[in-house]
Amino acid sequence: MNIVVAILIFGLLILVHELGHFLAARKNGILVEEFAIGMGPKLFGIQREDTLYSIRLLPFGGYCKMLGEDEEVEDDHRAFSNKSVGARIVVVVAGATFNILLAFIFSCLIVGGFGAVSTTIGEVTENSPADNAGLMAGDKIVKVDNHNIVAYEEVGLYISLKKGESIDLSYKRDGNTYTTNIKPEADSQGDLKIGITGESIKNGNILEIIKYGFIKVLFWIKTVFISLGMIFKGQVTRQDFGGPVRIISEISKGYTASVQYGIKQVFYVISSYIVLLSANLGIMNLLPLPALDGGRLVFLLIEAIRRKPINREKEAYVNFIGFVLLMVLMVFILFNDISNVF
Repeated sequence: MNIVVAILIFGLLILVHELGHFLAARKNGILVEEFAIGMGPKLFGIQREDTLYSIRLLPFGGYCKMLGEDEEVEDDHRAFSNKSVGARIVVVVAGATFNILLAFIFSCLIVGGFGAVSTTIGEVTENSPADNAGLMAGDKIVKVDNHNIVAYEEVGLYISLKKGESIDLSYKRDGNTYTTNIKPEADSQGDLKIGITGESIKNGNILEIIKYGFIKVLFWIKTVFISLGMIFKGQVTRQDFGGPVRIISEISKGYTASVQYGIKQVFYVISSYIVLLSANLGIMNLLPLPALDGGRLVFLLIEAIRRKPINREKEAYVNFIGFVLLMVLMVFILFNDISNVF
């Protein structure tokens, strides 16, 4: 059952992403030849008007195939290539937009059902590093090591990234901003802590739910960019990378652990994974890399600036090379996942 739940989560993310492309394409009068969930051989398909709706064998992907997406179609006004640059940009970014919107919706459900934690300190543990540094309940954390803080979870993130080194923490009290240096200490589980808990936000009104739902999504978006920065700086190892197999493994563990606490906790765990993965998928898909939506967006922006289409064959060639490299990377990640998980 836990594997089924993980696959269903993947399917939802893919469905929403491709649905974004599909609806934007239809809105702009573009013919969608196939709307597919999954990759590989077709398992099931239904033809409706000019569109084939299909389910394919491998659950790790999907696509929205549009007429004229990778070639010129001169005699059909419904072709993607014959639409304005603005219309094509809307279609390209719609998938990622829908993923971020999905993450936001589930963030709001989490906040509405379980509450949230603000960046205002709710409690300081006696004789902890924070207590010894003079922090008090009611102080509002604004920076950690010059990183602006929007979500309480960022405090723990930046502490863990320093791996036991001291941090500079800035906070507001009575309208004034102060900065103190704190050295985290490991708790009984070995996790680095400074001895504070954020102020709990429960039973908030709709505006608070929207606010903290947005903050939660923003935190995961910031985490994506922090992770990318660590990759470029060589601060991650092979064991830190994870793909579909590892993600399914982690979701399975989370689901199994939550079942014993009831359906509410199961909903919380599943929703949290949806927020994390959907926000990640949305941002990663917009990276300016060939074969991703972000790569196609770069070509469209260049076309908008030049006011002249880029040669479709050259663009298709670049995307093909990018797709091949992406597949090579996926194979590496797959084998890496198998070695890490098993």
